[in-house]
Amino acid sequence: MQNQINKLIKACKKGNQVAQIQVYDQYAQAMFAVAYRYLNDEEEAKDVMQEGFLKAFINMDMYQPTSTFGSWLKRIIINQALDTLKKRKIEFSNDEVGELEIIDDDNWNFDTSISKKQILEAVEQLNEKHKIVVKLYLIEGYDHQEISEILKIPVKTSRTHLSRGKTELRDLLKSKYDEARY
Repeated sequence: MQNQINKLIKACKKGNQVAQIQVYDQYAQAMFAVAYRYLNDEEEAKDVMQEGFLKAFINMDMYQPTSTFGSWLKRIIINQALDTLKKRKIEFSNDEVGELEIIDDDNWNFDTSISKKQILEAVEQLNEKHKIVVKLYLIEGYDHQEISEILKIPVKTSRTHLSRGKTELRDLLKSKYDEARY
């Protein structure tokens, strides 16, 4: 499978449109899901996905096989989605970052009776800035340095938004869980 992808990538670098269509077909569904996860709008997600693929094909020479093509493409799609969100005037500012002690970024333990679907639904209800950082960290697996680079914010701001998002998420899940129990 990886050999086939590598051959397609080489052909794409030479401008082979048939190879581009095959790469698009291979990754379109996953990249749409990534874009939709950030935008929650099918039309915007389709536009972002199309723009992301176009950008990837134009800049195919920049792809280095030190990472998988899918992760390189995913980063492009996420950046496109974040650019779309920025057009909605979502600004990440450093003045919102107070002195905050980060206890443990990796402690995401939730009540075991809460499903993954319920957690993802609760993530969608978070403050927009917290939601973006939580998704980049928890779902996409980026660390604070990478989030800092993607969003062009200090690492401390990323940590603060993650911590606040995590607290907000726990509160949302706790209130929903408590409501359901009674």
